Amino acid sequence: MNRTHKIKLEKEYCDSVYYGDKTFEVRYNDRGYQKGDYIRFIPVEGVYNIIHPISDKEYEVTYVHSGFGLNEMFVVLGIKELRHIGEEQ
Repeated sequence: MNRTHKIKLEKEYCDSVYYGDKTFEVRYNDRGYQKGDYIRFIPVEGVYNIIHPISDKEYEVTYVHSGFGLNEMFVVLGIKELRHIGEEQ
């Protein structure tokens, strides 16, 4: 079953993800991320939530890398913006 994860994203990375330049996330794997899961980012600056258009987007986890080269508690997630029917590409 696909889950939607709401996770914080520091302001300095928001534009890069939003514009498609950063198509991965390195995360502590305390949520059991799986291919096909969804992510909604909560933009933050330090401990404060901020306004950024990324909070209106949803991303699909397209790949989960663990093991080789990573601490066993971390994963690299391949992500892509999820486009809904009728949205411009």
